[in-house]
Amino acid sequence: MKNIKQELICIGCPMGCPLTVTMDEGQPLSVSGNTCPKGKTYAEKEVTNPTRIVTSTVKVEGGDRTFISVKTQTDIPKQKIFACMEEINRIVAKAPIASGDVLLENVAGTGVAVVATKAAGRM
Repeated sequence: MKNIKQELICIGCPMGCPLTVTMDEGQPLSVSGNTCPKGKTYAEKEVTNPTRIVTSTVKVEGGDRTFISVKTQTDIPKQKIFACMEEINRIVAKAPIASGDVLLENVAGTGVAVVATKAAGRM
């Protein structure tokens, strides 16, 4: 099979290096353009198994805030983002809530929890 090149912009650090990944049969052979080791790691993962941390908000019931911010505790497979958001959109958190509280276990079957990133006290 012919080598395929994929162009990316690295998000591993603030430099935003333009990367070129050369692949053969779905596997990365080489990465060029990175100015730090994070670029190579990011590129290899991005072309084989892309993941993202999802951030959003959830409604708060009985709290001093109407909504609080939440995020997935770690990154999840990119293809699970929409399923993750469907589940997050159904959450109604009851006050009080502390930052770091788990509001949803195993979002979209990923094994990853959704946690509060803000606190909400009772009214």
